[in-house]
Amino acid sequence: MTDSNPSLPAEQPPVPPFRIAIGASFTAEPVRAALQFWGRELNRDVEIRFAPYNQILQTLLDPSGEFAHNTHGVNVVLLRYEDLGQFEELESAALAQLESNAAELAAALRAAPSRLKEPLLVCRCPSSPAFTGNPDCAASLARAWQAVELTLAGVPGLQYLDEAEIQRLYPVEARFDSGAEEIGRIPYTELYFAALGTALIRRIQAMYMPPYKVIAVDCDNTLWHGICGEDGPAGVSLDPARWQLHQFLLRQRDAGMMLALASKNNQQDVFDTFAAHPEFPLQLRHFTTWRLDWNSKAANLAALSDELSVGLDTFLFLDDNPKECAEVAEGAPEALPLALPENIDELPDFLEHVWAFDHLAVTEEDRQRGTMMAQTLEFGRAVKKAASLEEFIGGLNLRVDIQPMAQERLGRVAQLTQRTNQFNCTTIRRGEAELQALLNEGRHEIFTAEVSDRFGEYGLVGVLIVERREGELAVDTFLLSCRALGRGVEHRMLSALAEHALDHGIYNVTVRFRETAKNLPAAQFLTSLGADAVDVRDDGSVFRFRAASLQALRWKPDPAAVAAPVSQPRKAAGAAHRYIDFAGIARRLQTPAQILAAIRKQALAAVQPVSSPDAPATEVERRLAAIWTELLQRPVESNTANFFDLGGHSLLAVLLLMRVKEEFAIELTVDDVYSGSLTLSELARAIEARQLGEIDPDEYNALLAEIEGLSDEEVRALLAEEEQAGADGGAR
Repeated sequence: MTDSNPSLPAEQPPVPPFRIAIGASFTAEPVRAALQFWGRELNRDVEIRFAPYNQILQTLLDPSGEFAHNTHGVNVVLLRYEDLGQFEELESAALAQLESNAAELAAALRAAPSRLKEPLLVCRCPSSPAFTGNPDCAASLARAWQAVELTLAGVPGLQYLDEAEIQRLYPVEARFDSGAEEIGRIPYTELYFAALGTALIRRIQAMYMPPYKVIAVDCDNTLWHGICGEDGPAGVSLDPARWQLHQFLLRQRDAGMMLALASKNNQQDVFDTFAAHPEFPLQLRHFTTWRLDWNSKAANLAALSDELSVGLDTFLFLDDNPKECAEVAEGAPEALPLALPENIDELPDFLEHVWAFDHLAVTEEDRQRGTMMAQTLEFGRAVKKAASLEEFIGGLNLRVDIQPMAQERLGRVAQLTQRTNQFNCTTIRRGEAELQALLNEGRHEIFTAEVSDRFGEYGLVGVLIVERREGELAVDTFLLSCRALGRGVEHRMLSALAEHALDHGIYNVTVRFRETAKNLPAAQFLTSLGADAVDVRDDGSVFRFRAASLQALRWKPDPAAVAAPVSQPRKAAGAAHRYIDFAGIARRLQTPAQILAAIRKQALAAVQPVSSPDAPATEVERRLAAIWTELLQRPVESNTANFFDLGGHSLLAVLLLMRVKEEFAIELTVDDVYSGSLTLSELARAIEARQLGEIDPDEYNALLAEIEGLSDEEVRALLAEEEQAGADGGAR
């Protein structure tokens, strides 16, 4: 027996591996290598599980299946249209049945997220050339996918990845392997499986990664070519790569990112440069704010963070100078510095493969974020100039529209729960499917607040999620975007909620609060209200109010709170950002070929070599041993090693055929590898025989045995005869 110490904190349960449960219409196991590789690259413990072959519909409906059992991860559907039916002849009736099967599956996919605990990622995979080469099949494919995409559009908790997006990001010319498909229903090459696995992980990463919000950009030799202070405002220019950088940043702004300038320049030089180049896609008006001076860029990023009231761990910083990026990494380690490639022509591809720029969905509020934040900054400047704060607020023409959530606003509400930090009482992060599940239970209600004043429209910025309980209305989530703070919006939200409670005969309102590193403004607000009671618990506090007192709640302005949002002490970045080498991925893992090579190198490095007296001796044996080692995940150091005794099975045998074809440019038959007595040396001899191209493996082995039985003198004599024969042939 071991004595326990009650003063020590309770040991936290271990975090389970992130499970990727896959249901596919084809043999998808070869994608495992890419998923495991990226799990290690992203410092994430990943568990890969496969549902039974081509049983997607059953897996979606089975309450005890792989998808239903997944409670920490994502469920993935890999779907190829032609697999939805097995027909000898693809005539009109068969194609009509395929389309019907696709519609049935789409309906099941649409309904599944409401039952599953984890989100669903549906990936459309490419059909074979034989199928798409038939005009009737191609037309059926187009009709079916159009209907499927329409059915799946806007489903909470469901993400859709199209084969065209995979091909755009990770193009593969040789995608299909007809031989492997015939043998093992493996339709794609290893190179395409590497691309597919990468695209899946990249989308999953975007689903779970805390979003970046601000892109800060250097000016000279980053935003333009040249130095405006030396070359003059008119002397700088845009080369094609930087022109694309401008376009890229504009797209990021449209997707909700705020743009800022952080550059060592005289401010007027930068302003004059924009004025001298109206042809630049990016203009000064596109930047929410800037720091143009000679202070360190780390200090300026911190100042921008305070001004915009967003954490430094939501900043990306672009600079052409690696030294400046290193200084930012040292002085502002929460931010993500990205040094431009030395070869500027590589910049567009580099940006395309920085995963930190990925966005799942773009709301209308995202598109207006830069404009709205500029309004917020203007509001703050106007407050500072006001003679009387009471008079200023009275003239705001503040409008707060609080309503039950409309279904089409579900995405925006989910986004706010995931992004809002400062005024967020519990910081419970929820996806669309989780919010929909709460509503489906029938006990919860979701209210939204849309705000405007004389400075402009701020959109949907506030959320209340409440649960009706016996005698009380319990607030589970109470959040407000920082750009709407300091106006009394939060007071109006609680007042409206109290009125709603009283209308339903509920006389008490409770608000949960859980302290985080960033939500001091929410704590200050709740404390200022004078609760009737505060229950302190292990997981936070519960503020208790009489509904009647909240109904009469009115704002008493606090000048400090209005002038600027509360600044928080800067903390180290969360693990979700800090341990991912986004820049390294963008530089060295852009192409499927680079990714596949890295997968193989990592797999071989993970296997501890052992010494053996009968180690592979010939070049073919050594290359073949490396393939076996990678596939079997164990060292192969003997040429008498047996593939199946080492753990090989039918699927690995098919992958072995694929690898031999790629490595040695020859095609072996199934009989060459499907043998219980297959050894490394035997397979190497079969490969060498095929490379000779003139004799079969049995003849080759007999010839090799005959040569091995010759003495040295006999071998020299035989070689002399061959040389003489060659000379005589040349003389003719």
